This record gives sequence, C-alpha cells and structure tokens, in this order.
Amino acid sequence: MALTIKKMLISQPQPATAKSPYFDIEKKYGIQMEFRPFIKVESMSAKEFRQQRINITDYTAVIFTARTGVDHFFHLCEELRLVVPETTKYFCISETIAVYLQKYIIYRKRKIFFATNGQLDDLGKLVMKHPKEKYIIPVSDVHKVDFMSTLKSKKIIYKMAVMYRTVSNHFGADEAFDYDMLIFFSPSGISSLLENFPKFKQNDIRIGCFGPTTQKAALNAGLRLDLEAPTPEAPSMATALDLYLKKNNG
Repeated sequence: MALTIKKMLISQPQPATAKSPYFDIEKKYGIQMEFRPFIKVESMSAKEFRQQRINITDYTAVIFTARTGVDHFFHLCEELRLVVPETTKYFCISETIAVYLQKYIIYRKRKIFFATNGQLDDLGKLVMKHPKEKYIIPVSDVHKVDFMSTLKSKKIIYKMAVMYRTVSNHFGADEAFDYDMLIFFSPSGISSLLENFPKFKQNDIRIGCFGPTTQKAALNAGLRLDLEAPTPEAPSMATALDLYLKKNNG
C-alpha cells in the first residue's frame, strides 16, 4: 500500500538559499515541508557564567571545536564587557571555523591555528606545540571533548567553560502537530520530541533519522525507523528523502 505523505517536519532551520534540494523535493512530490528545530541553543547570562568563577582574561589561548562556541564566546565577552587581548591565540578544529573568526576579530592581526584534517587528534597535536599557553574551551552544558585526557596527561593548563546550553524548542499548546513524517538529525531532537509530547504515539507517522547516534536514540525511545541516512546510495538526508518518496509515496 502506497504511503500518503503530505506534510513533513524537518527538524532543522529553514535553508538560507532557495536552491536547497529540500525545496526541489517539496515541489517534485507536491508535499508541504516545515523547517523547525526541536532544539535551540541559548547563551549563558553573564550572571550565570560568573558563578563558574572563571576569569577569561586569565587565559592566553582559546580552543574552538564549533562555530557555536565562537559565537557564544564573543557574545559573553561583550556582555561581560571584556576586551580579548590581541595576543590571545586561537586554536580551531577546522579552517572553516578559523575563517569564521573574522566575524569578530581582524584575522590577519591574530595568531590563529587550525587542524588541517578537521580531526580532534590533529587539533590536539597543535595544542601540544604550545605547551606554555593557558587554554579556555567554550562548551555547551552537555559536552564531550575527547582529547581532554591527552591535554591532562601532557600537563597542559586548560579550563572547560560552559558558555551556552541546548534546550528544547517548545511547541505551543494550541499548535497543530499534524505531520505525516518527522526528520531528525540529533539525539537531542528525539529527546525534545518526547519532552514536548510525553504521550506521543507514532502510529502511521514516518520517522527518518540522520546518523547512527540519532537512529539509536530513536530506537531506544521505542520509535519505528522508516528512513535511515546516510547510506552509500544516499550520503545526505535530502537524497535519502528523494529516494524514499520516489519509492513509497503514492
């Protein structure tokens, strides 16, 4: 029996460009797509941050593993009315994040280092080349940075500073939740679904998940997985959706 998917929720922000493949899929199959993250990121207030008793200016270098960390580090510095010294060094997980720093600093006037392969091991090696620096690492309230044990073993001075948090993006009591298919990209999205709708029954609602950790979270929550990505045939969720709808949608 063919499926009838008319309305789909994509748990990500709406694409910034009209050239997104999601819009092509929407037009191709005559379905309605709504883009709404189940989670959102909030900055810690200056008052909350002060409770950690961390003085940012005590540190000579910053480690960034995500653009989110960059945004909230400089946002918090502004709220605290702190001027980051020009001598501060920046260590980034990738060149993309290093270039993103231009949003807040004059790139050519700063000492910026980045991992060429985008891997934590490579970032760790860069840090080891500067053992005398004191590092601050902006993180979320729920975080895992795998090379911390390496820094500790090498007696590198560092401090993980919680500067932002991930929270559920709540649906209003009067909002309709009449989707035929839900698409998730993180375990946090699954958690938020159940937090918003503790009595959620999947029934005929199709669920698609991107990545093994998201898929595992869905299964652990007792949900049925109808679409999994990435696969060799579908490296992106958009491609996976296209193939799924081509095969199943009536």
